[in-house]
Amino acid sequence: MIEVRPGGRRRIDRVLAPGYASEPEALPLPTLRERRDEAAQEETDLSYLRRLLHARIDIVKAEQLRRSSDDPGDEDVVTQLTAILSDNALGPATGSGRHQTLEPTRAGEYRRAAEALVGDANLSDVVSLSDDQLAETLDSYRGQEGSVSQRRREVQAVVDTFNAEIARRYAHGTASVDELLDSQRSAPTTEDDEA
Repeated sequence: MIEVRPGGRRRIDRVLAPGYASEPEALPLPTLRERRDEAAQEETDLSYLRRLLHARIDIVKAEQLRRSSDDPGDEDVVTQLTAILSDNALGPATGSGRHQTLEPTRAGEYRRAAEALVGDANLSDVVSLSDDQLAETLDSYRGQEGSVSQRRREVQAVVDTFNAEIARRYAHGTASVDELLDSQRSAPTTEDDEA
């Protein structure tokens, strides 16, 4: 489960700290944007972890379905993996429907965390798990997915708070596009920008 530690140093601890998004109208515009961007990055990372968990849930459910069918056949879940995952990708979208332009920053860490949920069981060997182990694995993944989804909704509320305040400032004329463009032009360039 994803816990938020008061005073913690992780990004999620900062973003979901009680004072982080309170009184956004008192924050300078650059701070507002910085906090919004930090929260948006956390949302992206949580969305990535959620997608990983959904894929693992689909794999376990597919193996349970294969075992319960009248003719389980010889084709195991690993052989069907592409179809299982593509069915999920082509299905109706579930979630916020937000377009995300950011890349996850902790992909490897999240992959390891998702695998650790089933202990020593490897999903590439899902057919070797007993029915009870499959059920436990599915429960574990669903519990973690529920926790990730809850934190993601909380982070989305923070992003929405900052976006609303930024939009309010533009609507009331206390912020301008010219100011934004000037700040972007005066930002230091990196080697990547110069290439």
